[in-house]
Parts: sequence; structure tokens; C-alpha cells
Amino acid sequence: MKRRIFQFDTLAGAIALAVSSVAFAGQAPGSESAPDVPVSHHDRVYAAEQFSNTVSVTDPADNRLLGVIRLGDPSPGNFSPLYRGQVLVHGMGFSPDHKTLAVVSIGSNSVTFIDTATNAIKHVTYVGRSPHEAFFTPDGKEVWVTVRGENYVAVLDGTTFEEKTRIMTPAGPGMQIFSPDGKYGYVCSSFNPETDVVSVADHQIVGKVRQDSPFCPNIAATPDGKQVWFTLKDVGRTQVFEAKPPFRLLKTLDTGPITNHVNIVKNANGMFAYVTIGGLNEVKVFRTDDYTQVATIPVGSLPHGVWPSGDGSRVYVGLENGDALAAIDTMTNKVIAQVAIGQAPQAVTYVPDAVPSGDGTQNLQPLGVAGNTAHLQMIPTAAETGAPAKSPTSVALFDQGLLQVLQASVTGLKPRQPYVLGLADNPDGSGAIEGLANFMTNPAGSAIVNAIGQIRQVVSVNDPQAKGTRRYLVIAPLVEGKPGSVAQVQAL
Repeated sequence: MKRRIFQFDTLAGAIALAVSSVAFAGQAPGSESAPDVPVSHHDRVYAAEQFSNTVSVTDPADNRLLGVIRLGDPSPGNFSPLYRGQVLVHGMGFSPDHKTLAVVSIGSNSVTFIDTATNAIKHVTYVGRSPHEAFFTPDGKEVWVTVRGENYVAVLDGTTFEEKTRIMTPAGPGMQIFSPDGKYGYVCSSFNPETDVVSVADHQIVGKVRQDSPFCPNIAATPDGKQVWFTLKDVGRTQVFEAKPPFRLLKTLDTGPITNHVNIVKNANGMFAYVTIGGLNEVKVFRTDDYTQVATIPVGSLPHGVWPSGDGSRVYVGLENGDALAAIDTMTNKVIAQVAIGQAPQAVTYVPDAVPSGDGTQNLQPLGVAGNTAHLQMIPTAAETGAPAKSPTSVALFDQGLLQVLQASVTGLKPRQPYVLGLADNPDGSGAIEGLANFMTNPAGSAIVNAIGQIRQVVSVNDPQAKGTRRYLVIAPLVEGKPGSVAQVQAL
């Protein structure tokens, strides 16, 4: 990270600069020896937005959305066989010189490389089925892309962005991150209970770490090069292992249903892991030295991606069912701002010095239809017991024009059981149920459920497009293929 030079009109400003210039905390994914970079208008926060197929661009100095980079169209426009845009914008990484953003689109099997200074697309590389995340090696020479729908990591040249080799792994590599010194790449799996440690120099697997479950979506390395943290979404856990041989497992934490992403912050109080818990609408904060939980931060509906500022003073969290970016002050662990962004943000990255000069608004577009989302909640019926009252199922209806993509962050159900999300005739769930989506809960009794259609028009009482009889969202167990007694109903 490079140091900035500022001019100050006051003695206080000069003192502040002197203090900051000797702070060598280092923030993920960089090294502990890298200098902190204070928050400024040169920095950018990016979020990959799955249903609007956009990348939002936020100025963290005043927590203001500058606009979006539109990589694709909403549904059903992207169903056409002649469609050429990106689908399901999801993963994100950036180059060590902070000049290039790498954005993964799951549905179109692509990595889009974007110039951070101008927001212009530099290149698009197509890889294998359903890639998930991409990140540059610390020396910038390679970009590793986890191809989750297959069994390898695609290794791209860091300059030409063309694939040059593959690293074979168990099926379903979920995400990769690197040790700060660039020696190791850590690749967790979304389909197999195994994290592989790969030598960056020769692309050989040199270690394996057992995961408690097969579904790891996210992984982070501490700036001091000592630990690696990864999340397990299906069982609601976070695990920690040694970043160096023998890669010994250090700790397993029960963090909560729909444990999504983890990232690391170092500040004056120590080093901390911030973990987004989608099923509880919270971020949990743990010390990295003794693993004690030091904070629980309510943030909003379905927190997903998380990334620290260049000085560790803030953490930014994407709210998947809230269409927002939450800014957390890491010294107080309080939310200090919320920024409206695109639909269903997934990965989030904070890039210091992304725009060295100018306002950095070239090639940005307004949110448009991506800013239109209806938010609902579902609560347990009177007959249901044991459901977490503080974290009801959240539902977002992402506007695609005439249609909406429905996403429900379901919690509080029985584990490993089949259910149906549907429309009922009456608020209490009585009457006929028209199924929208069948699903199976994970071991934590949770699930992410999707459907598409003209749903808002029948479930939202204030919708000006509403026609005919109103219906009500319900969740019921499937008994011999048919809905049983309703477990959750739409909150009115």
C-alpha cells in the first residue's frame, strides 16, 4: 500500500498525519508490515450485486453511492439466447496495485476486469462452470479463480487475464485467499469437507485441512501470516487453522445460521475477525488471539460480504436482503452509516487509493430499477415453537421490471427437512397453498430460497400494480409431497 501526502491548514492536522504515518498495522489481504491508508475520497467500496447484475461504487469518505457499473440486464432480458451481458454478478477481488477489480459472474462463467480509476471494463475472461471468487496473488502475476461447478482453480495471467493453467482440487472449490507473503494459496471447498493449501510457486497441493462440513463459501488470512479463518454456511460455524505447516486446526466456533463471510481487522485494540451471520442479521466479532467474542452488531437483513478499510477503522458489510451497504466503526463496533446500493449484494471489497486523481465517476450509471425492492418478514405460527424470535425469515422482492426475483433468508425451521414456500389464501396460512419453491433446510434449519414471477403484485398491500385477490406468503413442511401444517406466515 502506498503512502499519501496531504496538506493541512492546522496544527492538529499535522499532528494527525504524524501519528498515522508511523502506524504500521496492515490490513487484510495485505501484510502486517504494510502502512495503514486513512479513509479518503480516493478510496472505493465495491459490491457485487447478484440480481441487478451490477457493481455498486461507494465513496467511503462520505458514505455516498456514486453509481453502478452495469455488467448485465435484469430478468427476463438475460434469458435470451442472444444475450451477451453477465448473469449473477457475485464474486470480487482486486490487484495488489489497487488498479484492477476482478468481478466473477456465476451464471455467465466469467471474470470481468475493471479499471478502478475509470470504472471501464478492460477485459472479460470466460472460465469453467459456475466460478465463485477470483483474487490476485500478492505479486500481481496471477489471478486464481475458483471454478465451483467443476474441480479446479483456473489460474489466469495477471497481465493478459488469459488462462494459463489449472490447479486440480476436489469438486467444488469455493474461494481462495493467499498468505500475505505470497507463499501459499488457501482454497476451501463448497462441495467437499476439505480445504487445500497450495504452493503458489509450483501450484502443488502441500497441505489439507479438514472442514466440519462440505459448504465453505469464504476464507480470510490474518495480516500477521499466522492464521486462516473460513466459514461453513450450512452448519453455521467458523474454523481457524495455522497458516503455516503443519496447518493445524486451531479453533471451531459455533457462529450461527447462514454464516456467510469473514474478514480480519487490526486496530489499536488488537486483531479481530468479523463474521457475517445471515440468519441472525448480525455481525459477530472475535479476537484472533484467544477467540473470545467481543461484540454482536445488528446490521440489517442477511449480511453477506465484509471488508475492512485500509486503516482498519471501518468494516463494510453488504446486506443481501436489504440492498444496502452498512459501515461499522471498528473502535465502537457500531453501525455509523447505511448506503442504498444494488440488488442482493454478495462479495464486498474496499480498495484504498482506487482513484488516485479526479472524481472517479466515469462510466457509472444510476441505480435505476435496481433501487426498487420490497422487503417483507415471515414469523412462526402460534403452533410453532423454538423459532428464533429475534431473527424472523426475511424476504426481498427484487424488481426486474414486470417481474420480481424473490429471495427468502429462511431461519427457525427443522434441520434437513423438505419445505415449500408458497402463497396462501388467508393471513393465517389457511386455505389452498400455491407453491413457489420447494427447498431442503440445512443442518442449522436454514435455507436461502429463490423464486421469480409477479409476486409483489399479490403479496404487497401497498403495491399500485396489485390486481385481484391478495395472497400471503407461507412456509409449510412437505408431507408426502404436499404442504402440511403451516410453520411460518407473512408478517402484516
